[in-house]
Amino acid sequence: MDFVLALHSHLPYVLHHGRWPHGSDWLCEAALDSYLPLLEQLQALAASDTPAPVTIGFTPVLANQLASPAFAQELEAFFDQREAACREAAAALAATGDTALLPVVDFWAARFGRLRRLFHSLDRDIVAAFRRLQDAGRLEIIGSAATHGYLPLLARDESIRLQLAVGRREHRRLFGRDPVGCWLPECAYRPRAGTRPGIEEHLAAAGFRYFFTDAHLAQAGEPLGTYAEVPLGAERFDVERADAPAGTAARPVRSPYRAYRVTPPRAKPSVAALVRDPRSSMQVWSRHRGYPGDEWYLEFHKIRWPGGLKLWRVTGPDVDLGAKRPYEPARALERAREHARHFAHLVAGIAGERGAGVVVAPFDTELFGHWWFEGVDFLAAVYRELGHHPTVRPATASQHLADHAPRVGLRLAEGSWGVNGDHTMWLNDRTAWTWPRLRALEDAFWTTARRALASPAARPALAQAARELLLSAASSCTVTTPNGCSPPSRPARRATGRTSSRSSNVGTDCFPTCSRRWRRWWALERPLDRHPRALLPAAARGSLAQSSGGRAVRRPVPRLEPAHRA
Repeated sequence: MDFVLALHSHLPYVLHHGRWPHGSDWLCEAALDSYLPLLEQLQALAASDTPAPVTIGFTPVLANQLASPAFAQELEAFFDQREAACREAAAALAATGDTALLPVVDFWAARFGRLRRLFHSLDRDIVAAFRRLQDAGRLEIIGSAATHGYLPLLARDESIRLQLAVGRREHRRLFGRDPVGCWLPECAYRPRAGTRPGIEEHLAAAGFRYFFTDAHLAQAGEPLGTYAEVPLGAERFDVERADAPAGTAARPVRSPYRAYRVTPPRAKPSVAALVRDPRSSMQVWSRHRGYPGDEWYLEFHKIRWPGGLKLWRVTGPDVDLGAKRPYEPARALERAREHARHFAHLVAGIAGERGAGVVVAPFDTELFGHWWFEGVDFLAAVYRELGHHPTVRPATASQHLADHAPRVGLRLAEGSWGVNGDHTMWLNDRTAWTWPRLRALEDAFWTTARRALASPAARPALAQAARELLLSAASSCTVTTPNGCSPPSRPARRATGRTSSRSSNVGTDCFPTCSRRWRRWWALERPLDRHPRALLPAAARGSLAQSSGGRAVRRPVPRLEPAHRA
């Protein structure tokens, strides 16, 4: 059985928008906590000739920032700040008698120095470093939409095509080759609705050959051309059924341990979907049911101020922040290796149960190192441990698909990997006012574009308008957290719209500023007297169902697995 680890790297555009809290510090934290440690471990694995064929994606908006000279300068300043924080903390803790924390400060000082030397050895170019690993055949880099636009809710098919075309072009420019796979932003998917193409059709037209999907979208899906007597979602996701006798249509097999064809049988080119495995993913993703909540791991939420150093460990599931105990790096590393052995045994156990197939484990890259500090060490240890399990082959997604072409077709349900498995996090009564404005921008741009393309003098303005449209469609502009608030981590751009009390949790600083006409649209009073579903264009809302109470818009997708986002 193959094991495919897929990592999705994304941050919205934050360069040139200050440093803290939502400017370049956000990007530098991701680089220092996740991207550089991951490179360090991948280089170590390559040096020991340990296969670590991770499938990793960088959204074009993130990759452009990482390749920018401005980012290199910002990261140098960030290193300076962190190293100064270590010096200040050592002196202050010694003066106050908190000597138990001094070894942790020394740990951070050594780590920052080591990673800074690594950054310099890479010529301060993280993108080029990953490209070299790709060119050496050590990993696969996949693409994504240009600015991480939430594709199913965009009103115009041209906007979807623009996101994918620009994303693919930028990927080729930065990484030197066309991507085979595409990470759909937020794993959000919409099937064909009437004459409007499904997301997989846009992917095929753009040149992509596969994408990743969450388990519930496949479990709730309708098999292509073979769906018969089994009610939608009526059977367990992990129940396999025998193939039909020769000469008859094959009955659907809804296992997460295989890739599915999501385009019609005769469609050329074909697009495949790789399904997230709930069993292995939950071990890693869940803070409460998985590894990251272990008492020996670094506590994310307790931070020493000033300086921003994290000096304490989780200690326990219900321990107050004031009672957290000092972090012990050696013990935490030991636990990461123990958890890696457990995870490798879990994957090998699935291989023993299922035989052939694939275990797909997709995550946000920033989970490892940033949210779960020991996560990068865990990943490296997993690849080392898998070497002791001959029934499991680590592989990239493309390697698996090349050796095991999908033979079963499946029509996926609409949804995402967000809370509730649907569009709720991006379409609800707090964000609904943004979508008709975005639709107006889309309509105005595509109407104007046809005329502007015929005028060479207008093309610079058209290019700028296209950049603004792409930025406006970014999923970070419309997301809300599960408790109904917008996340604090949002890039600061010029605010151009007024905010009513009902939408005060939605940032207005993500939207276009390039023309008076666009600013007027965003400054209109938002129509909040209707349910959010009514604010969408018919093509975008056709497959959505209104939940009780009018508090959210969601599709009633039957689920057997916990929500992906904890």
